Amino acid sequence: MKTITIEGHLRTGFGKTATRQLRSQGMVPGVIYGGPEEINFYAPALSFRNLVYTSSFQIAEVKIGDKTYRTILKDLQFDKVTDQLIHVDLLELVEDKKVIANIPIKFTGTAPGVKEGGKFVVKMKSLKVKTYPKYLREYIEVSIDNLQLNGNIRVEDVTVENYEILNSPRIPIASVTMTRQLKQGEAAGAEAAAQPSAATQSAAAGADKAKK
Repeated sequence: MKTITIEGHLRTGFGKTATRQLRSQGMVPGVIYGGPEEINFYAPALSFRNLVYTSSFQIAEVKIGDKTYRTILKDLQFDKVTDQLIHVDLLELVEDKKVIANIPIKFTGTAPGVKEGGKFVVKMKSLKVKTYPKYLREYIEVSIDNLQLNGNIRVEDVTVENYEILNSPRIPIASVTMTRQLKQGEAAGAEAAAQPSAATQSAAAGADKAKK
């Protein structure tokens, strides 16, 4: 499991004025909740970069004074005008307490439907799960080795030991769809099959002459 370290400081001032002052100094306020107590802190905006601007699932160890809090990212706030990060919510990991997290999906293998000319389409990039902190992982592996043309892999097809998957079971997470070229090829084949062959047409014409 990837882990990043954030050096933070306890907040002593609150309110709009104190918050604006922090942000003007390049700091981002945040909160750590889910543990024995709620911790309000701040840290340099740059220290959150590897946590925020990535698709990877990571543990954030926040060091504040002589204490270290193991956390996961839960929520972010960005400025509507500048798009700068302005607040971070982190959930503290408590070993005997289950957490809800979004774990990325990693597709493995090769879909037979793709070999037949179909297109592999990802419909979900992560799954929402409930588990204990010790079972958290960077990604969930999903094999596509049995995914046929026009087929789907759904949430209900994924099973992970020690994970309760919270997404609706029937939602597709990946599929193999027919490409335009493949559709055109099938249509042309069907049209050709529907038309009588030259030999059949010649025989029919000969039969008509014989009747006359």
